[in-house]
Amino acid sequence: MSENLDLVHSINAAWERGDFSPAEWAHDEIEFVFADGPERGSSRGVAAMAEAWGAAVVAWEKIRVVVDGYQELDPERVLVLCHSTGRARSRGLDLGQIEQSEAILFTIRGAKLVRLALYWDRDRALADLGLKE
Repeated sequence: MSENLDLVHSINAAWERGDFSPAEWAHDEIEFVFADGPERGSSRGVAAMAEAWGAAVVAWEKIRVVVDGYQELDPERVLVLCHSTGRARSRGLDLGQIEQSEAILFTIRGAKLVRLALYWDRDRALADLGLKE
């Protein structure tokens, strides 16, 4: 397993436990992207990433990212195919009731994440990357 894949595995291990707080893996000027979904946009820097990520996560109880598969695209990029579980705080909607397959694109340089792109729609991620599931 490559060092990049090891790093992505360790990040996702925390997310699978519902722990989204560690960010020692992030470059100081990381680009954090919501590539699609209700809150599209990007931010730069660890503090801005924490704020954007926190705003998305706080709407859910017991949210977890469940990995369906890993794919090394090139020496800098790892694509994670996943889905989320949890329950909406305001409406009690269970994420398991939503048929949603997601993807996360990790871009790594010098053992740090320089870009993290979240896709609510896995098919969109695959299309953007010129891939097929």
